[in-house]
Amino acid sequence: MRRLAMRIATGLMLTVLPLAAAAQSEPFYMVENGQQGGPYSMDQLAAKVQSGALQQTTLVWAGGMADWTPAGNVPALQGLWQATQTPPDQPPTLPETQPTNTPTTQPTGNPQLDALAEQERRDMGVPATNQLHSGAMHGPTPNSIPGGQLITTKGLTEMVQRQMTFALFDVLGSNETLPGAINAVGAAQAGSFQDQTQQQMGQFLTQLTQGKTDTPLVFYCLSVECWMSYNASLRAINLGYTNVLWYRGGIEAWKAAGFQTVPAGQMQQGQQPQQFIAE
Repeated sequence: MRRLAMRIATGLMLTVLPLAAAAQSEPFYMVENGQQGGPYSMDQLAAKVQSGALQQTTLVWAGGMADWTPAGNVPALQGLWQATQTPPDQPPTLPETQPTNTPTTQPTGNPQLDALAEQERRDMGVPATNQLHSGAMHGPTPNSIPGGQLITTKGLTEMVQRQMTFALFDVLGSNETLPGAINAVGAAQAGSFQDQTQQQMGQFLTQLTQGKTDTPLVFYCLSVECWMSYNASLRAINLGYTNVLWYRGGIEAWKAAGFQTVPAGQMQQGQQPQQFIAE
């Protein structure tokens, strides 16, 4: 296994896919106000860069790409900023989130990630919903989430390689967790988007992200048959966060890829204890 340094910011810091350049003739889709927009041609994307609607942290996707990716990390799009505002020798701008953890390591290069991604995205016949799930938390889940994006283990680990700052939330609360994850079990609660849990979560995320609603937030629980992280993701989406990533595969997919977990509550060196447990 190769050792990979990662930036940590209020949780596990990851970065998105090292993709081969997509053909410029391939139309792109982008996340706009939490919804999928497009398809857009390169000329249309250039206009959106000029207007400020398309930024280097905006999630985009085109045919041939494995997952949604920050636009500044897509080689075919980098010229949009080089031609307008960013000198060629400067890297893409990353979201500014206050780091609280020190680097850790994770294995990469697992050849089973493509097959695992298919399992993580499989359709289980459950329609997507924008309402909090109030039934049993263990059971088949949708393969999409309104206002957010499903991210697979492949997307998550390749995000690590790009060292993009984001916050990772453990919504399961078991005896093991992904390294650097923040305990957010309380966010899984059923209820409404006007309840006390929602208010408390809003305050917690505002403090955590310093009010930056475009901060990437990743929520996970046990597996593709766990609704807890779906509820937490919907709560964050309803609070106005525009880069909510639902890690549907959760701990089971992470371990199936050969990646390590850590005992719950274990702090990395320099990490400040943080958790969201609704009262």
